[in-house]
Amino acid sequence: MVSEIEWEDEPTHLNTVNSSGGFNVVSVDKLSVSYPGTRSHGHDVGAVQANCAAPTRRLMYYFEMTVKNAGQKGRVAIGFTPPGVKMCRQPGWEENSCGYHGDDGMIYRGQGKGESFGPTFTSGDTVGAGINYASQEFFFTKNGKLVGTVNKHVKGPLFPTIAVHSQNEELTVNFGKHPFLFNFEAYVLEERTKHQTTIEKSTLPVNVSHWIVRSYLLHYGYEDTLNSFDIASKNSLQPAPVAQENSIEHCEAYALNRRKILRQNETSTLCFLLRAQKFIEHIRVGELEAAVKYARAQLAKFFSVKLLENLLQNCIALLAYDQPAESCVGYLLDANQRELVADAVNAAVLSTDPAAKDRQGGVSSHLERLLRQLTACSVERRSLTSDQGETFHLHQALRAAGKRPMLG
Repeated sequence: MVSEIEWEDEPTHLNTVNSSGGFNVVSVDKLSVSYPGTRSHGHDVGAVQANCAAPTRRLMYYFEMTVKNAGQKGRVAIGFTPPGVKMCRQPGWEENSCGYHGDDGMIYRGQGKGESFGPTFTSGDTVGAGINYASQEFFFTKNGKLVGTVNKHVKGPLFPTIAVHSQNEELTVNFGKHPFLFNFEAYVLEERTKHQTTIEKSTLPVNVSHWIVRSYLLHYGYEDTLNSFDIASKNSLQPAPVAQENSIEHCEAYALNRRKILRQNETSTLCFLLRAQKFIEHIRVGELEAAVKYARAQLAKFFSVKLLENLLQNCIALLAYDQPAESCVGYLLDANQRELVADAVNAAVLSTDPAAKDRQGGVSSHLERLLRQLTACSVERRSLTSDQGETFHLHQALRAAGKRPMLG
């Protein structure tokens, strides 16, 4: 999961500066805390936060602690607390904090009174605490199993926090340096699958997906495929209103005709890109003889164009390698190269089509406008959670969708 998220500071150890040092002792490695003395009253808590707040630009965050010794009372706790909270108080006792307590199994959320939640925990138990930013919930585990979830009522940064509160209590914390007892990665995957299932069960009018596919085929100039697609779907779709149909026919006729004109302009850069891409496609499927013949007939004329010299040489160099995809010019065989050519052609078509103008005078296809709207909605959705949770990246989402098997 780490490769799919933006880098940000993560907790690695306990904060020995901001802790109730009079009531606890933090180990030299800053991963354990103990309560060596005796408590006089309820405020003699030895709470300690992590060295930084829980990261927020991801789907979930999680950490664990192990109770090495429950001491006299077993009043150990785990949870999250805000900056500046009193360290002589248990997590969950103070406003904007949440804590799961070992002596009574209750959850505390910003007040001294607890709520029934889960089992108690004692010496030898491993307990975990996490934040689900998508559902805005805290979740807690015990010995590798999910105990439950509660609503995350807190906004702003939160620090992973553990606490001891009676003589001889000792805890060790794991911020992810070692494998968790709870299968956190499986839990994250389950959450992603749940969200994706919800999305894929959503129904759309047939016409919506139909026009998205048509826009894609038109974008790449697949005229024959576009015609076949129309014939195959002709009887399964309701006819479009006359005004809409006329508008669509105009856009398609213009776009396809414009592409023909671009291909016929023998000296243009776009013509070169299109022909170079066809040469590359011959190389991609191992048709070397066809590639050589095509290069002699269609690419040789561009050697006199200084601006295109380097790219043309790189294209021809593909012929010199047994494994061209692994060579220094293998980037030409990447899918991104196809995208660049398609985008260049599409931009040239749209730039002269009045129907493609947006309100700002720019140009965009229907598909581009749809993707812009998707991005805007995703950004707005994240803003509702105080900018917590995974940051939306359109290209990353599209790549993930392409690799994901469809759910039945």
